Amino acid sequence: MCKQCELKPVYEFTNKRKVCGNCFINYFNKKVLYTIRKFKMADHTSLIFLKRSEEFREIVLGDVLKMFVSKSGAQLVKKKTKNCLIAVGDSTDLIAERIINSMFEGSLEKLNNVKPVEAKVIRPLYLMLDTEILLYAKLKKLRFNITKRKESKFEYFTKSMEEKHPELKHSVVNSYLELFI
Repeated sequence: MCKQCELKPVYEFTNKRKVCGNCFINYFNKKVLYTIRKFKMADHTSLIFLKRSEEFREIVLGDVLKMFVSKSGAQLVKKKTKNCLIAVGDSTDLIAERIINSMFEGSLEKLNNVKPVEAKVIRPLYLMLDTEILLYAKLKKLRFNITKRKESKFEYFTKSMEEKHPELKHSVVNSYLELFI
């Protein structure tokens, strides 16, 4: 049962805390706002460009950016200009896979495109797992596509490790942040 609402849970965190749908959406929105604030991604004067796609991360990113804009006064723009920020739907899963991939390949240069903020590129979903993003999309009844792609050996390695260690992706990303940011 959800501790706050006493309703049927839809998600269980690794610490065994369970939340219902409304509490999960509230948690998700707060965590995205926290991410934007923590990494100083945008403020009330920001112009934010979001590349439109039907992929679930971009659909969810569009939804949470609308919420951010309504609370902050920032603006979403349809055309990319030199003054606007570019919002990208990179999640913890994608970032962790890039970090692990670059570690195995021994190429630290690839670690440059995994920061939460890089030049004009912002990643508001940086601290969110794909399972959380997908659940958010389903709970909000957002229309999206999931593109099937061949799993790389690093993705397979990460998934098999995560079965035994559910916090693996968060740990990889947090270690990167401590070392490089």
